[in-house]
Amino acid sequence: MAADHTRIDDLRRRLEQDPASIAFAQLAEEYRRDGQLDRAVQICRAGLAHHPAYLSAHVTLGRALMGLGQDGEAQVEFEYVLGAAPDNLVALKGLEELRARLTSEAGRDGPSSGPAPDPVLEELERWLAAIRADRTAGAAATGR
Repeated sequence: MAADHTRIDDLRRRLEQDPASIAFAQLAEEYRRDGQLDRAVQICRAGLAHHPAYLSAHVTLGRALMGLGQDGEAQVEFEYVLGAAPDNLVALKGLEELRARLTSEAGRDGPSSGPAPDPVLEELERWLAAIRADRTAGAAATGR
């Protein structure tokens, strides 16, 4: 889906007028949707220097990094978001996509006789297991 270039222009002007504006997150998301992933990453990183706890910007950064194949960096962003907001569905989905991608890549390599397990995949699996356990415990406590 192509981004609305009028919206991009408006957001870019807002950011030029106030470089510390939180409009950077919207601009980065528009760039990401438009396929301009490098630009989205650049805008997110610059904006996060002013607003380091802005979770939606971390999500956009993670998604753009995933699109660029920078899975390790994307994982860091999604984990940051989940540390602050464990139920963030976009970050959860991003981690699940990373896990599926890693599993798929491992399957394409065929059976192997001994490389060490991927520590990133192991950490991701631990995070997902912890999230699922928290949800199960929460559901049991509320009777759902």
